[in-house]
Amino acid sequence: MPRMRHRNLQCSPGCMVEATLSLIDGKWKGVVLYHLLDGTLRFNELRRRLPNVTQRMLTNQLRELETDGLIARKVYAQVPPKVEYSLTTLGRSLQPVMAALKAWGDANITLASNQSAVLPERVDVPGMSLVAARASGV
Repeated sequence: MPRMRHRNLQCSPGCMVEATLSLIDGKWKGVVLYHLLDGTLRFNELRRRLPNVTQRMLTNQLRELETDGLIARKVYAQVPPKVEYSLTTLGRSLQPVMAALKAWGDANITLASNQSAVLPERVDVPGMSLVAARASGV
């Protein structure tokens, strides 16, 4: 069952956004979900796609995603052990969210030569200044 920060999600209009973000927060969870959109992957296949993640961190992120019901873990009884990860129906339902995040990143973030993200100097929100956008939570 997914974990929630609030027991009562009637706290404010943005609570469902907070609840959703709490499921995919974590440095690597979004990227793991994005790669699993391509299909089932084994642990080392995920590690190769995420070269900067440590084995321990990837294991922790996968466990949290599994606990939250977003991914399924299948263990094969063989030597050496074989473990596969795939999206559950709930996890696959995040596909439009992941696609929107990727599209936004493609349009607004430039990778520098050292692969660090360079954010735009200014966020354009129609009819709203950056300060007003941040204050309103946009």
